[in-house]
Amino acid sequence: MFAFNHVNFNVLDLDRSLTFYHNALGLEPVREKVADDGSFKLVFLSDGETDFQLELTWLRDRAEPYDLGEGEFHVAFAVPDMEAAREKHAALGCICFENPSMGIYFIEDPDGYWLEIIPQRK
Repeated sequence: MFAFNHVNFNVLDLDRSLTFYHNALGLEPVREKVADDGSFKLVFLSDGETDFQLELTWLRDRAEPYDLGEGEFHVAFAVPDMEAAREKHAALGCICFENPSMGIYFIEDPDGYWLEIIPQRK
C-alpha cells in the first residue's frame, strides 16, 4: 500500500517562499534538513491538520528561475470559507486565475507554482 507523503517545490529565495506560504496558506515549517556543506536546505511545511507536507528545496548555487515547463500541474488546498480565502488572496495580490463557474481559483507563489483553492467538501 502506498500513501501520499509530500510534494516538492524548488525555490530560489527560501525566506520569501516561507513568508508567502505562511501568509497565504498558513503553512508552518515542521522539519528541515541542511546539507553538511551548506549546498542545499530542505524545509517541510505542514497545514497542522493532515500528514501531507510541502517540501521546499533551496539550492545554494542556483541563481536562475526554475523552468516550470507549461505549468500544467498544481497542488490544491481546500478551505471552509471560499469568500474569506479569496479576499485574503486578493489583498495579497497572488490570485492568478479564477474560474467562477467551477467555484475555484488559483494563486501563484513567488517561483511561479500555481496553487488551487477549492471549497472544502461537506
